[in-house]
Amino acid sequence: MLSYPTIQDIRAAQERLKPHIRRTPLLRADKMEQALGCQLYLKPEMLQITGAFKIRGALNKSLSLASAEIANGIIATSSGNHAQGLAYAARMLGVKAILVLPVTTPKIKIANTQSLGAEVILYDGDTAARWKRVNEIAQEHSYAVVHAFEDPLVMAGQGTIGCEILEDLEEIDTVIVPMGGGGLISGIATAIKETAPSVRVIGVEPALTPKYFYSRKNKERTSLPLKHTIADGLRISVPGQNPFPIIEKYVDEIVLVEDEHIVAGMRMLANDAKLIAEPAASIGIGALLAGSIKVKPHEKVCAVLTGGNWDLCDLAAIYKVTDGNNAIR
Repeated sequence: MLSYPTIQDIRAAQERLKPHIRRTPLLRADKMEQALGCQLYLKPEMLQITGAFKIRGALNKSLSLASAEIANGIIATSSGNHAQGLAYAARMLGVKAILVLPVTTPKIKIANTQSLGAEVILYDGDTAARWKRVNEIAQEHSYAVVHAFEDPLVMAGQGTIGCEILEDLEEIDTVIVPMGGGGLISGIATAIKETAPSVRVIGVEPALTPKYFYSRKNKERTSLPLKHTIADGLRISVPGQNPFPIIEKYVDEIVLVEDEHIVAGMRMLANDAKLIAEPAASIGIGALLAGSIKVKPHEKVCAVLTGGNWDLCDLAAIYKVTDGNNAIR
């Protein structure tokens, strides 16, 4: 049975999370506007407590579980940011957290998760294989499973970003949201479309992992071969079962972005907005740079920047360029 968050669920999540997370600001990015062709606003979730938006959903779900359900611990798999959010939630609640992470997870995400007291298990397999292992461990030890994007309470927690955007700028025209498993955009799109239906919601995916783009074309969830993309946080081969129908209902457009434009977005954010954004967070700016999203000069556009957790040595390699636009020298 499919499960969806409602606007009431999202508003309840707002109240539940208020004492525990940061309400990130909505920043006007004046310096970037001429190059991108619109009035640009940034929602910088890299300023969140764990450096990414995922704490919203992980904490909303964990706070909603009965103490008996989480007594033995909580478990999930993640590309890294959900892991940190869940580890933070577990530490706050005084319970054990076990995270099964891909072997390709950036070292900083592994270290941050462990520093929050979680047990990390590195596993060499795709998302489906990792979830199979999670469920085996959960059954063996009676751990509570917190899915990164299928759970409606997780989606509701992520949807609080949409509420904050509308509260901070009622006249917003377009919101651009990165698409991984689909939990973030499902929550944000629900919050926006059920409050201000005329606001355009656009999803952005790496061109190398276009699962939602092709699922929309095929009118059904479509699994694709898993390819490497610099946007590791969006590297998923099959759309979420619960997010897919919400996305089909509420997301106006899905566009694809090449890795080179994602990198250009990272450089522009660092150079012009003074924000360190990981690749997955920079994809919306990359889409605007590439001209994949059609905007107008007076259009008020908000790009959700999902996080900033990436290894410094990898960031240095990206920022150290000798020519080109938006270069950091």
